[in-house]
Amino acid sequence: MPLVRISLRQAMIDAFAIPPDDHFQVISEYAPENLIYDPHYLGISRSDKVVFVQITMSQGRKPGQKRALFRGIVELLGKSPGVRPQDVFVNLVEVAWENWSFGNGEAQYTKD
Repeated sequence: MPLVRISLRQAMIDAFAIPPDDHFQVISEYAPENLIYDPHYLGISRSDKVVFVQITMSQGRKPGQKRALFRGIVELLGKSPGVRPQDVFVNLVEVAWENWSFGNGEAQYTKD
């Protein structure tokens, strides 16, 4: 169950085999002065159209799956709305399965 901070559900479905109805997304927009980044970090030339994607997900994905996800996100954002690959910044946050509650005060992924 990933929690995405921007709408990119399709890339996760393909790379991580996420069920189509398993999506939770938070989309935020910021004024230029409230989105701070280094325009040349690691030699990548970012523009003022930079997009940050942070995905919180359960542990267990393999490095190849993560690379496929990164490529898929860049490909989809390139097609629509036309974001350059250099402007896509992705951060994966892996948490243990017992750290999720989908409601009712229960930890649905744990077995006691």
